Amino acid sequence: MTQAAPDMRNSLAASEPGAAPLVHLDIGGMTCAACSARIEKVLSRKPGVLRATVNLPLETAVIQTDGSVTAADIISAVEATGYTASERSTGWQEEKRRQDEADARVRRDERRTLLLLVFSALMSAPMVASMAAAPFGVMLMPPAWAQAVLAGLVQVLVGRRFYVGAFKALAGGGANMDVLVVLGTTAAYGYSLALTVLAWPQEPGHLYFEASSVILTLILFGKLLEMRAKRTTTAAIRALSELKPQVAHKIAGDDIETVPVESLFPGDAILVRPGERVPVDGIVRDGASEVDEALLTGESMPVAKAVSDEVIGGTINGSGALTVEVSAVAGDSKLASIIRLVENAQNSRAPVQKLVDKVSAIFVPVVVLVALATFAGWWFSGAGLDAAIGATVAVLVIACPCALGLATPTALVAGTGAAARAGILIRDIEALETAHSVNTVVFDKTGTLTRGAPTVTDIRSFDGNQNRLLLIAASAQLPSEHPLAGAIVAAARERGLDLSRPASFRAIAGQGIVAEIAGEQVLIGNRRLLETHSIDTFLVQQIFREFEAQGKTCAGIAVAGRAVGVIAMADTLRDETPVAQRRLAAMDIETVMLTGDTEAVARAVAAEAGIGRVIAGVAPEGKAETVSELTSAGRTVAMVGDGVNDAPALAAASVGIAMGSGAEVAMETAGITLMRSRPDLVADAIDISRATVRKIRQNLFWAFIYNVVGIPLAALGMLTPALAGAAMALSSVSVVTNAALLRRWRTKEARK
Repeated sequence: MTQAAPDMRNSLAASEPGAAPLVHLDIGGMTCAACSARIEKVLSRKPGVLRATVNLPLETAVIQTDGSVTAADIISAVEATGYTASERSTGWQEEKRRQDEADARVRRDERRTLLLLVFSALMSAPMVASMAAAPFGVMLMPPAWAQAVLAGLVQVLVGRRFYVGAFKALAGGGANMDVLVVLGTTAAYGYSLALTVLAWPQEPGHLYFEASSVILTLILFGKLLEMRAKRTTTAAIRALSELKPQVAHKIAGDDIETVPVESLFPGDAILVRPGERVPVDGIVRDGASEVDEALLTGESMPVAKAVSDEVIGGTINGSGALTVEVSAVAGDSKLASIIRLVENAQNSRAPVQKLVDKVSAIFVPVVVLVALATFAGWWFSGAGLDAAIGATVAVLVIACPCALGLATPTALVAGTGAAARAGILIRDIEALETAHSVNTVVFDKTGTLTRGAPTVTDIRSFDGNQNRLLLIAASAQLPSEHPLAGAIVAAARERGLDLSRPASFRAIAGQGIVAEIAGEQVLIGNRRLLETHSIDTFLVQQIFREFEAQGKTCAGIAVAGRAVGVIAMADTLRDETPVAQRRLAAMDIETVMLTGDTEAVARAVAAEAGIGRVIAGVAPEGKAETVSELTSAGRTVAMVGDGVNDAPALAAASVGIAMGSGAEVAMETAGITLMRSRPDLVADAIDISRATVRKIRQNLFWAFIYNVVGIPLAALGMLTPALAGAAMALSSVSVVTNAALLRRWRTKEARK
């Protein structure tokens, strides 16, 4: 029975009447965007497949079928292309196991790549040092046979992954970066090895062993950066899954059993004790408490729960015990829906990272054709074999994508380094490529534009003595752990008031507290608490209405049976929020507030912040849909949030920006994280994105301009292989130097 619940956790689309069946696969063996594109192409052509989406970072595939094709058929089609595939398990426990294994595998591959990088750098060092010393008249170049051994080790051990990737790409009818790497390095190494063998035992002329080994070293460095970005992507789903409790207290007659959450079914009764996380979605059948829903709904204030109220799995219960009737099993809970939304949004992201591979797919055949034409032209012109081989090798050497491989990682390292020093963590190239074109920024309210915690804003004492009212209210609530009580106590301590603990204290869930101070009864709470104790609330209710219209939360205070005042609290704006809106407006970027709060509260905060457009009353599930609607309208949208409830919207946006003080899952989902919770850093994040993308494009230009100019010269015999190698090295130097200029970037605040 324990396994029944996980088996029920199917895709929403698959469970709906008339929906096309979906097949979810885990894919192994992909190394670049061309791999995922190849699998998509093969699957899309298979009869019975309506649509196929392959996600390279997550190593997953979602295939929509017409029902006539099985998962086994689809797996066979994937394996026929040279990759591994397995049907993706959907049980919670199995999913967590799979996520842990995938994370361990990526970390293992990353460590292996790092070791290979160190090995490759050490093997290349003697040849690189010799090249650097040559202009100063110092000749340290190792003998040709030693160079052949050092470069050969790099070519075999480090180059293996590129040879495998190139073979798969060519077998699939395409060409990627691996093909370019293999062509260039094999040409440089093979030509040098041939010269070494032919000249033995004499020393040959100029060799290109160092070119082949350095190319592989630098390209491998770029691969390492990609792997690290890939590993952080998968952490979003794992962080969400960890919010879900593993066990629940099931009520069975007069007994209470601790059971796995997966064994619960709708209609079961469970006990949620004070301070525990609610295991699943349900309806309160007995008890009263206040539940912290901030992680899932963004609501900064605990929400009072009584009989017939709904509770959400993953939220945290307050001081009261609740008996809850299960309304949704684990796979159908709101938390599970949020996880699916994050997965779906990540799978539907635009594949910006395919840019270089798309260019390579055209570039490689052109280079091969030019090389073949060069050899044929020189051979048939009667120039001789040496001239034909020399010109052909020159073409292949100058076309080797050293600068092309460096163009993105060098700019990425320089740009992200400058951003990190400013407290802006840019996670991957996709975030960079997208953020520069953002024209709409959607802000979550609670914890993003606001501080995310209540503070005292108004004290209305009926006798005019604010300090006395605050002293009574704070002293009475010293034993309380309620956030509103904490705000009142903090306000009293800021004023230096001398607080004393009450003689007695009792919290009433959903209403307030009853305490005794100096022999008098003190009531602090909402209207219901005061009315229950027969307090005249006429004046209190007028003040409540005044403050609530401003989006504030009120606490009425009564002493010895008489109302004495009202204290209002609110989640106040961050100091940098208005500045952030002005800066974004100056950049011609529209700002939007998206919140689950009421229209009145949202409008009040937006007016103070300077935001013109407000979308209020949006449930967690609706945030991603709202962001998707904005993007489908042709807008490039950045979503800024901090909570678990923001994770689907962060993933659905063109680029997600998370506040560093927020939930871990928000930071894992977002492409950009602001390590300091300052909304004005959003403008800086977009600015560094624009600067970095400019550098990437400039680098790609320099990487290709040498080929555009150099390949014809090499084909005409105007460039020897030595000059071709020098031009290739010069292109790499220009790319690295240009990217290094990004280190001078500073935030607007730092430039003042």
